[in-house]
Amino acid sequence: MPEDTLLQRRHRVLGSASPLFYDKPLHLVRGEGVWLFDVDGRRYLDVYNNVPCVGHCNPHVVEAMHRQAMTLNIHTRYLDENVVRYAERLTATFAEPLDTAMFTCTGSEANELALRLARFASGGTGIIVSDYNYHGNSASLAEVTTALPSPEPFAAHARAVPIPCLYHAPAGTSEAELTEQYAANIKAAIASMQAQGIRPAALLIDTLFANEGLPRVPAGFVAKAAELIRAAGGLFIADEVQSGFGRTGDHLWGHQAHAVVPDIVTLGKPMGNGYPLAGLITHKSLVEAFGRSAMYFNTFGGSPVAAAVGMAVLDVIEDQQLLSNAQSVGAYVQQRLQSLASKHSIIGDVRGKGLFFAMELVRDHASKEPAGAEARKVVNDMRENGVLISKIGAGDNILKLRPPLVFSRDHADLFVDTLDSALSAI
Repeated sequence: MPEDTLLQRRHRVLGSASPLFYDKPLHLVRGEGVWLFDVDGRRYLDVYNNVPCVGHCNPHVVEAMHRQAMTLNIHTRYLDENVVRYAERLTATFAEPLDTAMFTCTGSEANELALRLARFASGGTGIIVSDYNYHGNSASLAEVTTALPSPEPFAAHARAVPIPCLYHAPAGTSEAELTEQYAANIKAAIASMQAQGIRPAALLIDTLFANEGLPRVPAGFVAKAAELIRAAGGLFIADEVQSGFGRTGDHLWGHQAHAVVPDIVTLGKPMGNGYPLAGLITHKSLVEAFGRSAMYFNTFGGSPVAAAVGMAVLDVIEDQQLLSNAQSVGAYVQQRLQSLASKHSIIGDVRGKGLFFAMELVRDHASKEPAGAEARKVVNDMRENGVLISKIGAGDNILKLRPPLVFSRDHADLFVDTLDSALSAI
């Protein structure tokens, strides 16, 4: 009798509903820089994972992790020089009044904590999110999630609003007009809450709108949205779990492109380059007031090892000038993707910022009918040809392209050439 496959064993102990990428699951055993290697020794160009933002198994990060783990790793309720130094260095990258850090292990925890702070500060419970969002897997986040199936019904205290996209706007609509049209949805959401006696607590969005498909939002929309929630007594929470740490190239933080300072910024995924490190940044007065009513601590969030890893990630971003790399290589990728759009009619729109791109596939340029099945074929064909990407969007038709920040032009050429072949094979 043949031995059970790894997939069968996984299903037995983790359940068959535990998600995997690709129609043919990938068994990876090693990573290095922008490369992943499977059990047979084949290498794959990683154009999807932003968790290892400074590259898989980055030597500087690994060495910092090892050195600190060999020295001390302890509960977070002790004094530690490196933890304080890391918090000082991290908060210094934000504009005033964002000057205080709270550490967690995951982005879900960070967003959960952010909602607690917002409800405490506002005295309200109402949450506004986008109509295609994911911010974490806790119960309170699941009940405001709109992008993934969940047994939790959408919360009565929450409202989901559409996000504007210049690509999908009616012809002739100006950015200012589009901003006002979609700001009206936020006003209506606030009014709906208030009519039911629900006090607004927060607007929670990713300012890059990654899960929504990286829509090209009008320039003033995010600032207007922040203005509206604050006028209603709520806080503006920017989820930087995907858009932070230099991903956009021109700024370290995604919200900095919108000329607005959030009340709370949540961090995660790339923060530890694969080590479970996350947290939020807010202002001291909120943390101090919250702390007088609730004792927050996290056994592992912000431990000495976590701080060493986080510091090492910032070292690499700075020393290797990865913001500049994201900007220059990102511009090159954007140029090459736009060239593909002129060749393949299935490409409706190419958009992105820095080293984060979205390519929307449509069956018809007039109707913009989502080409979901075609996107799935492209993703799986790319995997078979040694390049890893994914897809997103309500129509499951938007290719999601998000390589490590150490991505080079040579890597870009391999990626685009492979994508060209996959699109030609549709």
